[in-house]
Parts: sequence; C-alpha cells; structure tokens
Amino acid sequence: MTIQQTRNENALTIALEGRLDTMNTPELEAALKDTLNGVEELTFDFEKLDYISSAGLRVLLSAQKTMNRQGSMKVVHVNEIIMEIFEVTGFSDILTIE
Repeated sequence: MTIQQTRNENALTIALEGRLDTMNTPELEAALKDTLNGVEELTFDFEKLDYISSAGLRVLLSAQKTMNRQGSMKVVHVNEIIMEIFEVTGFSDILTIE
C-alpha cells in the first residue's frame, strides 16, 4: 500500500493506493498519529484503494473518533467493492462518504 499525504493549513488529505489490510495498517496508524495534530478537515481519498480489511476499518473508526473531537472527516472516491464493505459493516452510516 502507498500512502500519500497532502496538507493545506488545517486540512489533510490522505490518498491510499493498493490494499489496506492487517499487514500495513500499522503504517497508516503511525502516519495518522504523527499528522492529525491541528487538523480540522481530514479527507481519505480511496480512488486507488482496492481493498480494506477489518483492521483497516478499525483505523478509519479511530480516525473518525479523533476527528469528531477536532473537526470533520470524509472519505471520497470509494469504489463499489469498498462501498459494499462499508454497507455490510454499517460504516456507511458512520462515515461521511462522497
């Protein structure tokens, strides 16, 4: 998986490419831990994300909880496969998906 971060003042966009699974969620967790300070708008760009596991969903949920305290979070460019995972798990009700 590739993580690309773009910061613009209080806004952070994290673009993920590949598969977000048990093997690489620690990398995303570390990236979030280091960069969420002062962020008021967090955007995950899933345009090039092929798959997300339960471990990846846990990271998203943790990020959502953090952003509920300090701003907002949204997920953009979600493909059909990941959208189906969000719907089955109930994450489509928790996350802001555009």
